[in-house]
Amino acid sequence: MSHYDLIIIGGGPAGLTAGLYASRARLATLLLEKAALGGQVIKSDQIENYPCSERSVSGFELMHNLEQQAAKFGLIIETADVHEIASIDRPPLQVLAGEKKFSCQALIIATGSEPTMLGAEGEQRLIGRGVSYCATCDGAFFRDKEVAVVGGGDAAIEEALFLTRLVKKVHIIHRRDKLRAIKILQERAFADSKIAFLWNTVVERIEGGERVDSLTLKRLTDGTIHILPVAAVFIYVGLRPNTSWLANRLPLTADGFIETNDHMATSLPGVFAAGDVRKKLLRQIATAVGDGSTAAFAVEKYLQSR
Repeated sequence: MSHYDLIIIGGGPAGLTAGLYASRARLATLLLEKAALGGQVIKSDQIENYPCSERSVSGFELMHNLEQQAAKFGLIIETADVHEIASIDRPPLQVLAGEKKFSCQALIIATGSEPTMLGAEGEQRLIGRGVSYCATCDGAFFRDKEVAVVGGGDAAIEEALFLTRLVKKVHIIHRRDKLRAIKILQERAFADSKIAFLWNTVVERIEGGERVDSLTLKRLTDGTIHILPVAAVFIYVGLRPNTSWLANRLPLTADGFIETNDHMATSLPGVFAAGDVRKKLLRQIATAVGDGSTAAFAVEKYLQSR
């Protein structure tokens, strides 16, 4: 069994940044990622809101550069699907990934979260080309165009209101006849002349060749179908943290996120969390990077104290 000072589970911006900081601190660090490095970020064609980027870059390019930077300082990266953490309540911790076993004195969980998909035809194919799950990230690409927002909760209405600063019109598509968002958000949305509502309506198909150009909608009350021309669709029907494998092993919020303090520490000794997997206000590359660096620094201090 290989032993490390620190194991990081997840290779998105939080995990890679934690790996960079930990490796520079000369901690023997292993990062385990089950799929492609970069997480959700690599699905973005253009990123313009990451600080100090002189030009827009693709998510793939940004994460590739971060991977290379971390590897330069000695971060070890392996492809492995972690399915269990043994003896999680006391170090050394044992991480199980298939037939492989690893042990460590500290652990950072950075497995991220995933937006719940509609499952509409065309959605997967057009992700990053007009299908988005983050108006803060991608709204600026659709200035002065008509866009759609799917959902009726707080996130959907907050993002629709944000989009009104940029776009010509926002069509909110909701499968019910009333919103679930808090009242003050509803009042703001109803008062905004740039927002139109399509009630009792679902998205059947997302249309477009290279980019989204329209939605095929179905009205649930009578089954009628109609086409809505839009340049983009922003989907907010839920967010799912990648923590199902942690059930009964680590305290989670009711919706599955990991609770941490300001130092990214969980309630268990030596176990930290960073990025979109933890309970937090904002989920952006910049905040993930901040979480990762904080977690790595906290791990260094934790190991010194032992």
